[in-house]
Order: sequence, then structure tokens, then C-alpha cells
Amino acid sequence: MPELPEVETVRRGLQQHTAAMPIARVVVHRARAIAAPRQDPAAFCLALQGRLVQQWLRRGKYLIAQLDQGHWGVHLRMTGQFLWLEAERSAGHPPCRHTRVQLWDPDGRELRFIDTRSFAEMWWVPPGKPVETVITGLQRLGPEPFDPAFDAAYLKGKLKGSSRPIKNALLDQALVAGVGNIYADESLFAAGIRPTTPSGRISAARLETLHQALVRVLEQSIGAGGTTFSDFRDLTGTNGNYGGMAWVYRRGGQSCRRCGETIRRTTLGGRSSHWCPSCQH
Repeated sequence: MPELPEVETVRRGLQQHTAAMPIARVVVHRARAIAAPRQDPAAFCLALQGRLVQQWLRRGKYLIAQLDQGHWGVHLRMTGQFLWLEAERSAGHPPCRHTRVQLWDPDGRELRFIDTRSFAEMWWVPPGKPVETVITGLQRLGPEPFDPAFDAAYLKGKLKGSSRPIKNALLDQALVAGVGNIYADESLFAAGIRPTTPSGRISAARLETLHQALVRVLEQSIGAGGTTFSDFRDLTGTNGNYGGMAWVYRRGGQSCRRCGETIRRTTLGGRSSHWCPSCQH
């Protein structure tokens, strides 16, 4: 599933290509992709057609287009991806069978949404209605990793007395928004903390190290265009480059790039975790 850096990479691409774009035409190929109005493609198309995209925002793993009237929300889930096509390419490339939604501007340029697993969702939020009342998942999100409110003191207060492994805590979107499996593993390695460490036993000083490591890792991945291990692509179809820089994620059984010890892989909360037994303690 795309995490914060991948979603931020998509947001920047959408902002670059579609800011100030009038939406002239919308086609929905799969009703399941429309979460609001509930699986109602006709109403969704009617609502978006004629609107002007002003800017794209990101909240956790959600993308939100601010329109001249209302909002358009998107969650990529596991395999959702946008593809930007200039008019000539749009006309010459029929949509593949996994295409869920197509949008065009008046000049024939196309924003195509593709989702092989069909878990991604889109929402239309009418003017005057708070976005979180329609995209209800937003109500459960904690602070952004780059938010000043997210710091070591915040972590210490939230994790006090908790026996939950720190890896599981970092995956909790109510604790911090946008972090997933890749960057939890990578930030814990950078901070020298084992993923199995009980959250409530980590000192304030080590939580400060973890906070700094998480922000640094996320910034590095955003700079690299995110991570592509299977499905993720940006709007031009380009892979993210952070995967080649990863210290531990998906490197189980390989040598640690820092100390040479064998990277271990275990399962926590149903998710794979990768860590170095020498560098993390």
C-alpha cells in the first residue's frame, strides 16, 4: 500500500498537472470505486463535471482536491494510481481493463485512474459540507509526522504504559498519520530500536531519536519519489527510487549494510518486520 511518501509524490504530480484544470468530462468504469455518493457513478460524474481543480492537499494517505465548489477525495488503498496523458496519447491509448475513472480537460488531456485490486475509493464532498463528515476516515487520523504537534513529548504521552510493540504503534494511524510498513521498519533501524520493543519502555531520549529518524526517512523517500516494490508509479508511470536505498525493509536474510550482520524478518500484528539484531536493541 502506498505510504506517506508515495501519496505525497502523487499529490505533487497532481498539483503540477491539474492545478487550475477545468474538469470537462468524467467517466466511471466501476461503481465500486465511488464511495460518495455511494456507488453512484452518474451523480459523481455530474458533480465533478464543470468544476475547477484549485489545489491538491494530502492528509495521511488521503488525497483531497480543493475545487472551486466542493472537494474531491481519493484513497489509493493498495494499488490505485493516477496516470496523466496529453491529448495525443489519450486519444491513442484506450483504457486498460483496470481503469476505474477517467477525467478530461477541455483540451482533451486526461487524468486516468487505474486500480488492479479495486480497493481504491473516491468521494465527492458537496460545497459547505466538512470534508471529514463525508470522508469519515479522516476523523481517526493522528498528527502528520511533519506537524510541530508530533514530537517526542507527544509520543511519550501517547505511549506511556503501553506494552504494544513500537512497530505496531507506528502503524497506528491514530498515533501518527501516513506511516506504514516500509517507513516504520526504516525509521526504527535509523533510530537503533528493535520493532518488538514495548512502546511504554522507550525513554524520552530514544523517542526523540525515533522522531528525528522518522522525519528524516520520510523526507529522504519523498525526495526519491517514494518506493516501488510492485505497483506504485507516479503520474508519468515512473517508479519510486527509495527501494534501492532501504536499509532493512525487504532485506531479510541479507547482510546489514552497516555492520554485516544478517537482517532478520519476523511478523508483528500480521505484518512483516525487518531489523538488524546488532544495530537495533
